[in-house]
Amino acid sequence: MATTPLRSQNVQSPGRMKKDESFLGKLGGTLVRKKKAKEVSDLQEEGKNAINAPLSPTPTDIHPEDTMLEENEERTMIEPYSKEEAKFKELVKVLIDWINDVLVEERIIVKTLEEDLYDGQVLQKLLEKLANRKLNVAEVTQSEIGQKQKLQTVLESVNDLLRPQGWAIKWSVDSIHTKNMVAILHLLVALAMHFRAPIRLPEHVSVQVVVVRKREGILQTSHVTEEFTSTTEMMMGRFERDAFDTLFDHAPDKLSVVKKSLITFVNKHLNKLNLEVTELETQFADGVYLVLLMGLLEDYFVPLYNFYLTPESFEQKAHNVAFSFELMQDGGLKKPKARPEDIVNLDLKSTLRVLYNLFTKYKNVE
Repeated sequence: MATTPLRSQNVQSPGRMKKDESFLGKLGGTLVRKKKAKEVSDLQEEGKNAINAPLSPTPTDIHPEDTMLEENEERTMIEPYSKEEAKFKELVKVLIDWINDVLVEERIIVKTLEEDLYDGQVLQKLLEKLANRKLNVAEVTQSEIGQKQKLQTVLESVNDLLRPQGWAIKWSVDSIHTKNMVAILHLLVALAMHFRAPIRLPEHVSVQVVVVRKREGILQTSHVTEEFTSTTEMMMGRFERDAFDTLFDHAPDKLSVVKKSLITFVNKHLNKLNLEVTELETQFADGVYLVLLMGLLEDYFVPLYNFYLTPESFEQKAHNVAFSFELMQDGGLKKPKARPEDIVNLDLKSTLRVLYNLFTKYKNVE
């Protein structure tokens, strides 16, 4: 072991020691003052950050695996603050509830879309139930290769259904298997719309997305807005505009006049049963008044076993509205453009369309 040379332990004179102590004291005081000044500065900065933090967007949480890309490969991640928006949360909840309703007989319960859909098992069951067809895939696959093979089969079937309808394919085997929420939501929204799910998706749901790409060995990031839903009518593919579109878009002041005229028309007939309508938006939503109104307009009694007089569930209400549509067609009217689910979901424009068609045909009926 090395020893300290004796000369480094020379005894200093009292004068030298006093001078050194004075110098060190001043230096120490300076260091203490600087330390305290830095602490004050740090504290001020910390306070400033605490005040400004709520106003600043949360930094994107980029996982290490999202940066391990091949050349020209890209990954997308939803900004954390977008995931906290009410409409986004509502969309996710509506889709989860819908999947669980469809697969209730399979005893499958989905809790999170990313974790429960990535391996293809739930998507397989969902598509089989919606399309009423059996897919030729293994029931249970644990390996990554097996999961991707199942996803390939499921997504090919989905794409065969959706492409002819003009849907843009915004998902792939890799994006679903890597739990890409953007791809999963695009897929589920497309399926819900194609199979006319009895749900109401929130309108105008979009998120901010970070796109990470690898170009010439360098990671590049960009920010884009990803839209999942627009308006209900656009999503349902009803692009033919009619008088009600014009009324809602350009003459909302005349809407109350139209509603008043339709209320007068329906009450003229429903009053015969001591029934009265005051709110078009809600009172036709369960289908009961529509069924009774058709019986009055066509002058026949509708057997009570054909519909639910006091419907409780969504399905019972949709059944009533669908049955009233059948009665309308039996009376010579065209099949309504609206879906039964639209009426049940309190879509005013759909309700007005149906009632206006009745008004046009039966306005002279006493």
